[in-house]
Formats: sequence, C-alpha cells, structure tokens
Amino acid sequence: NMPADNVDRAIKKGTGELPGVVFEEITYEGYGPGGVAFVVKVTTDNKTRAAQEVRSAFARHGGNLASTGAVAFQFLHAGQFLVAKETTTEDKLMEIALEAGADDVIASEQGFEIRCAINLFDKVAHALEHAGIKTENAEIAYIPTTTVPVNDVATAQTLTKLHDVLEEMDDVQHVFSNEELDEATSAAVQ
Repeated sequence: NMPADNVDRAIKKGTGELPGVVFEEITYEGYGPGGVAFVVKVTTDNKTRAAQEVRSAFARHGGNLASTGAVAFQFLHAGQFLVAKETTTEDKLMEIALEAGADDVIASEQGFEIRCAINLFDKVAHALEHAGIKTENAEIAYIPTTTVPVNDVATAQTLTKLHDVLEEMDDVQHVFSNEELDEATSAAVQ
C-alpha cells in the first residue's frame, strides 16, 4: 500500500544512489532499568529520527537517554578479539597478540579475549590472521569496567526487551551495556 516512487526512493537512498544523502555516526548513552548503563552506536542519515527512536525505546522500557559522557566512563573503548580455546594455546596467542601491541589476553572457560588500543586494532588483527588464528568476533567495543548486578527476573526481562528493540532498529549498529545476570536470573529470562 505504498506508492512505487516511495519504494524506489527508499531503495536509492539506502544504496547511496541519491545525491546529498550523508550518513553520520552517533553514539547515544542512557540508563536502562535497574541503573544499567547503555552505549548505543548509530549510523544514520537523519539524526532527529534516530534520536527520537532511541529515546522512545528507552522511555518505553523503563530507561532514559543521558547526556554525552554520562555513562561512557563506565566502559573501556578498545579493540576486542574473541578466540575459541580449540583454536590455539594461551602461550602462542599471548606471544602473537602482545608482540602486535595488544594490552591484555584474558583466558576464560569460553576461550580467550584479546584487548588492544583502538589505533592498534588493525595491527593485532593482521598479526592474528598471519598466524592463522581465526577469531570468533573482532570489533571496537565498549567493554564494561564496572557491572551492575541484576537479580530480579522482571528487570532482566525488561532489559532483554530493551536490547531487542534497540538492536532491531535499522540505524543501530551496536548496543553495549553493563548488566551482569546471575545464572538463575539468566535461565529464568530465557
């Protein structure tokens, strides 16, 4: 029930064929239910629409947008690589990553996490690739330095809904938050 011109214009706008369309990267910060901090990375051609959509999502799910810098201090903005345990040994990975300039290699039950400064992201990525180490995930992320424990199932469910709504938005690229769910709460939400 939409005119063909509108459909064609939307397609051309999305593929960058329309002149004058400029995409901007914006970072929104906010608080969700239970005081959980959120950083939402957006790429949009309409800042007003994007801000309104993000603000509305927070408001509908018990949160609110915050001013720039209000929650960013609770996160480390750095390069992050996740490597499965079966891929390599800790010693080999540490040698390659640290030699490439990584700050830290953290071992856990799930695998290894490599952290590096943003300006060294490509160098570490190339070093891992050259060594034949496949990463499960590689991104410039906002890694929580402090976490907020969430033990209430209702709050956890609302947080999950807020994550889902934000991630489903066309302009939203990444959503980072600092909640920490215990096993019982996490199981009850799923």
